[in-house]
Amino acid sequence: MQHLRVASLLLLPVLLPAILVRGQSITPVPGQDQSSPAATNQPSPTTPPSAAPAQPIPANAPRMSKQTRYEIIRDFETQIVYARAFFPMGAKGIKLKEGVTTPNGPQLQQDLALFGPAVRPGDPTHISFVQIKDDHIHFDLNGGPVHRKKWYEHITVSGANAEVPIAPNQSPPNPHGTYLDVYFNKYVPEMSAAQLRNLLYPVLDFNARNKEEAYLDTVPPKVKEAIQAHHVLVGMNTEMVLHAKGKAPKKVRERDGETEYEEWIYGEAPQDVDFVRIVADEVVRVETMKTGGQKIVRTEKEVILEKPDKDTEAKQEDRPANAPSLRRPGENSEDVPKPADGGSRVPVAPPPGTPQSPGDPGPGDIVAGNH
Repeated sequence: MQHLRVASLLLLPVLLPAILVRGQSITPVPGQDQSSPAATNQPSPTTPPSAAPAQPIPANAPRMSKQTRYEIIRDFETQIVYARAFFPMGAKGIKLKEGVTTPNGPQLQQDLALFGPAVRPGDPTHISFVQIKDDHIHFDLNGGPVHRKKWYEHITVSGANAEVPIAPNQSPPNPHGTYLDVYFNKYVPEMSAAQLRNLLYPVLDFNARNKEEAYLDTVPPKVKEAIQAHHVLVGMNTEMVLHAKGKAPKKVRERDGETEYEEWIYGEAPQDVDFVRIVADEVVRVETMKTGGQKIVRTEKEVILEKPDKDTEAKQEDRPANAPSLRRPGENSEDVPKPADGGSRVPVAPPPGTPQSPGDPGPGDIVAGNH
């Protein structure tokens, strides 16, 4: 028994540290944050794991199930995203099919000029309504182009002489939103939310963290580098200048011959001063006055942006095919005889009460010119 007690006393210094460590927590190291990844061996909550890229939708995918429809609507409705394209206001929305938007080019420019833009590239956009139809998915943006009543605005109380709504109409009478329709070949196929976001990427950005980041993804790489460096290139438009330099503290309107232009002035002496000349929404000249008196002038185009074809736009006038004309059937406008002086002879009606001979022309007769 005595030998057993001696052995226990000899093993006690060896077993005691292990028992203490197993029954108690480890003492924190001074200066070390226990919530940091190094202490907990867990990823930081401020850096979420990157989402895996969504697989493309199979060509033989079945129709979207009812459960997926509910999930898509619940996932996308009320989201705030950033636009990557212009959306015209009113009933003129955007249609997207196989990555191509309609309208585009001159037709889109014409709609923007007539109705104004509801959303610009880089603007935050609110998906206010989602509807999945047979061959396309409809998204209302910023309230949509049509006034939609809330469910409680349809409830009325019948009285003796009239029906009174229980809640006043709180929706704006003139909505300023727009819409997006995503079309498919035959029907809306089964897909995940990530796959739908990939389809919407040409017009809506779900990954951008702010307006500036969303806008930079819509411009050419050379323009993006210049904006990030706060540098103005000849050929930029006014939207790009605003993103690169901000609002100009001073603007001057001048005329150079028959050309009117605006001079946007950035900076004040003795610092560098930039004079950005803009003609018809395009930078045509950048003059920089350095602190040492050196003047740098750039007039050569440094970036070329796509512009609508004016000739194509002029041909797409809203003129009905059966508009009335004074030409005979089959007559070409180029073959119509014209006066020698280039002017048109308009018959002049005689004053009232003037006697006319039987041979005199009347108000509706054509007077031939003297050649």
